[in-house]
Amino acid sequence: MFVAGVDDAGRGSVIGPLVIAGVLLNKENLPKLTELGVKDSKQLSPGKRERLAEEIKKTALKHHVIKLSPAQVDEVVETGKKLHKLNWLEARTMANVISALEPDVAYVDASDVLADRFRTDIMETLEFKVQIISEHKADVKYPIVSAASIIAKVERDQAISRLRDTYGDFGCGYATDSKTLQFLENLIRELGSYPDFVRKSWKTAKRLKEKAKQTKLV
Repeated sequence: MFVAGVDDAGRGSVIGPLVIAGVLLNKENLPKLTELGVKDSKQLSPGKRERLAEEIKKTALKHHVIKLSPAQVDEVVETGKKLHKLNWLEARTMANVISALEPDVAYVDASDVLADRFRTDIMETLEFKVQIISEHKADVKYPIVSAASIIAKVERDQAISRLRDTYGDFGCGYATDSKTLQFLENLIRELGSYPDFVRKSWKTAKRLKEKAKQTKLV
């Protein structure tokens, strides 16, 4: 039996891509992930995640990563309720990852507050028979999902690192980081609009843009 795990990284970030990753293993090889020390990516240091990501890729039959650009995220969430639209986008993308891996069973970390609804959204996109197990905190419960979370986080961190090399240190890219907020505020003041690595549909980005506009009128 082929088993897959799927998870995301960068869902709430205002800067950089939303990354969805999936990992495929034979069921009998799942204990190898625990032996490697695989756990939820948030519980690991960046260096440990990078080392584990390479080991996971060697152990897995396949892995698949999809990076959604800020423009792709904005296109979907700009209209309607952002949370619902973002959940739908993640479900569709996870379905694409699952399709690429072709497992018999896929464990996913549910983004929707209703895990069963998230499962249904994934199933609607799939064109082959597969058992979907959609649960909250799946990245903590199941090593196969933890493995996917590690690869997603490493891919996301690498993308952020490349952006920092080009544009300077903007912090973690989340609205909870004062350095990120200051960076966005400086961008909008200097350029008048956001570059393509910023999610323009996020309330934080819109608020800072409106603030800069009001400041100019004063």
